[in-house]
Amino acid sequence: MKIFILVTSLIFLGFFKAFTQQVYICEHKTEADIKVFLSEYKSEATLKVYVTKYKSEAKGIRGIWYLTQYKSEADWKIFFTKYKNEADIVIYYTKYKSEAGWSKK
Repeated sequence: MKIFILVTSLIFLGFFKAFTQQVYICEHKTEADIKVFLSEYKSEATLKVYVTKYKSEAKGIRGIWYLTQYKSEADWKIFFTKYKNEADIVIYYTKYKSEAGWSKK
């Protein structure tokens, strides 16, 4: 249920964010929109993320992120938590753009 609410929220907010995924990594949990746990294992991930060098590739809610240096440019502010049970989503960084996306769990 928690994942469904998160996905629905991301989709809803995505319509108002021009379908982009510019992400800013926060240093403090209170600044973040989403708390993220970075997994070493693809099988644990809720979302497989490909980080692109090009802002234009980060369209839609499909796991292709462009990391911005400025909080004001970001569509999403995330905080990496040390503990999986504190996270809203679990991500896995992939080397391949074709692998990016939501898991079918």
